[in-house]
Amino acid sequence: MEGYYKFEKLETWQLSRQFLHVIYTISKEFPDDERFGLTSQIRRATLSIMLNIAEGCQRDSDADFLRFLRMSYGSLMEVVSCCYTATDLNYMSQARFQFIYNKSHVLAKKIQALKKSLTK
Repeated sequence: MEGYYKFEKLETWQLSRQFLHVIYTISKEFPDDERFGLTSQIRRATLSIMLNIAEGCQRDSDADFLRFLRMSYGSLMEVVSCCYTATDLNYMSQARFQFIYNKSHVLAKKIQALKKSLTK
């Protein structure tokens, strides 16, 4: 599917979309009593990664885009922290945590590289 919007062509946005799918799938297995707690928080933070990349990309200046990428990166760190919590509470296996952690690291590097490209 050929995208009309500039953000759809960004590998960083595409990776964030894939990451969102992973988090939503895994968080389905969290306990029902976490629906309004950890499950909601990790999903909102993950969605924020993708949405901030999209919104920032469509802004009129690199400085604006950079600000949104910083928020996106912060949301990614929030997701990682939530995953630590989910693992500590035995909602997620260590193997799943490592899988998500590795994916988060790839996405973090992409966000950082995009930020760097805007400051040149």
